[in-house]
Amino acid sequence: MMDDHRHRFRDAHQDIETAKGIPDTPQTRSPSYALAFADPEFLCREELRPVRLQLELLKPEMLMAEYGIKSTVVLFGGARIPDPVKKDKARTKTLADLSTFYDEARKFAKIITERSMAEGKGENVIVTGGGPGVMEAGNRGAEDAGGVSIGLNIVLPHEQAPNSYVTPELAFNFHYFAIRKMHFLMRASAIAVFPGGFGTLDELFETLTLIQTGRMERVPFLLFGRKFWETIINWDALSKAGTISADDIDLFRFVDTADEAMECMDNWHLPATKRDGIPGR
Repeated sequence: MMDDHRHRFRDAHQDIETAKGIPDTPQTRSPSYALAFADPEFLCREELRPVRLQLELLKPEMLMAEYGIKSTVVLFGGARIPDPVKKDKARTKTLADLSTFYDEARKFAKIITERSMAEGKGENVIVTGGGPGVMEAGNRGAEDAGGVSIGLNIVLPHEQAPNSYVTPELAFNFHYFAIRKMHFLMRASAIAVFPGGFGTLDELFETLTLIQTGRMERVPFLLFGRKFWETIINWDALSKAGTISADDIDLFRFVDTADEAMECMDNWHLPATKRDGIPGR
């Protein structure tokens, strides 16, 4: 029986290699002669945007499936939150104070990864944006546990690279923010949001909107740092103004430590009366 991934047609890789040895003529030097799937200039044309969107959806999807990733726990948070050992170099005192959340993100990711490894089924694998700050802490915590983690980078105007704790085979790079967000949430079994800036706020509100509108299943949704989040977002004012409902505030819980987060996740589906004493509103 033939292997499922084999067929009787010539392999595309073979033709790419064969094309390298063709005679050098005006015709073969013409851009029109390049194989379409091996022609970066062609693939980057404006008209090919739908193809590029599909490729960015497919590549991580296929590689994660091949790696056995079934579900993830998402860590969103600021790139500027420093490792506490480096907090003296923080730009502001507030960032230095927020460095405690680096440690909590690292601890949270370690606990989640230890549980994931015990299950051994590719469930609840840590995924971050793959950058510095809280993202680094999440990938680092997974490595502390001896497990794997995913990093979803995106090309930005300034030079960057994935943090060194991302599992190399699960380090991905994106051009489209929208597709990157899809990969964050497609497999999410829980969301943990740490203090951050515009990017974190964008991820926070888009995810809440998807859950609020029924476009995404409700999952444990944890906001680390009650003081931070209640300072920058007046949740009660939104509810009182009627722009969100009172029930919408129940879509998430406030926690301050990794231990509180785990307790909250473990009791997420209990009725409110049985959640008394569990960190939240």
